[in-house]
Amino acid sequence: MNRKQFVILLVLVLVIGAAGLLVRQRSNNSWHSSGAAIGQKLLPNLPVNDVAQITIKSGADTVDLARQNNLWRVHERGDYPASFPQISELLLKFADLKIVQNEEVGPSQMARFELPSPDIGTNAATAIEFKDQNGKSLGSLWLGKKHMKKPGANPQFPGMGDEGWPDGRYVMAAGSGHDVALISDPLENVQAKPDQWLNKDFLSVDKPGVIAVRFPEATNSWKLTRASETNDWQLADAKPGEKLDSSKISSVTSPLSSASFNDVAPLASAVSGSNTVLSIQTFDGFSYVAKISPKHDDNYPVTFTITATLPAARAAAKDEKPDDKTRLDKEFQARQKTLADKLAKEQAFTNWVYQMPAFSLDEILKTRSQLLEEPSTNSPAQAQK
Repeated sequence: MNRKQFVILLVLVLVIGAAGLLVRQRSNNSWHSSGAAIGQKLLPNLPVNDVAQITIKSGADTVDLARQNNLWRVHERGDYPASFPQISELLLKFADLKIVQNEEVGPSQMARFELPSPDIGTNAATAIEFKDQNGKSLGSLWLGKKHMKKPGANPQFPGMGDEGWPDGRYVMAAGSGHDVALISDPLENVQAKPDQWLNKDFLSVDKPGVIAVRFPEATNSWKLTRASETNDWQLADAKPGEKLDSSKISSVTSPLSSASFNDVAPLASAVSGSNTVLSIQTFDGFSYVAKISPKHDDNYPVTFTITATLPAARAAAKDEKPDDKTRLDKEFQARQKTLADKLAKEQAFTNWVYQMPAFSLDEILKTRSQLLEEPSTNSPAQAQK
């Protein structure tokens, strides 16, 4: 290569490099040209402590969360209690969201960022608005398309995971139609689905002493009892030849010890008619009666009646020493206070229909024959051989 060719080549490299820098600079300028400065908070003036209403809307779906007497509730579920930890996390997150990039975008480009009006439906924005106790708006945003982080190339598995994973989201002041900002949180939990905002704390049955299931078909019904927490379970009214199989009853002897639900409805929506009834009595004096409607969409609609008989005083043992009596009476009163609080909390669950997952009840709702040992198949003649 002679000197002239080398100079021409060098000039071409410089020109191409300068052009690349210019394109990159224009791209950066387009993101930095308008709106709030990079690194600033998205909602710098959101008064978290004043927020008393939150509305999330996406197409035909809406969820309204409202604080009533210091308790957050879900309007679309008959004002069922909402999850305070979720709402607290949401408010603190929105108060601290910072802008990563911003761009001025015309109305015709809103669809590219999935930021058309939330009323449109498909690929539209999700709107979120914060209001105070009097309904005054404190801030609102439209949430659009999630920003995807592309994974690095994997030579062993080319083409796998090309879609990446969400690491941010495009957002816009409600209805502004101009400044689109990118934030570094995909806000995946901000959805207009009422069931996802419910307080999922639920009842818990401890120390069962009697468990019974009454089916619409009476011959399938059964009742198990035990004299103490350490005694074996017995089948009440056992017929000749009926013997419990210990391996089969293990799944029914701790009913509702870790109960859960997927959704709720007002008690007025309870299905009337023939239901399966689960009854439990505990050694602490609690009585649970669950009316279980037929399974639908992998859920059982369930209503509860919960009562308790809690003694006011402890029966002292014979020849009990004064020091022991004082200590035992104090422990008894503390225990009764705990049980009274538990009763008050759990009786609130009697006002609703709970959609309980099928897997949590199927093992309990075994028929009588499914709890018994298999009858011997040997004939008398075979037994003699």
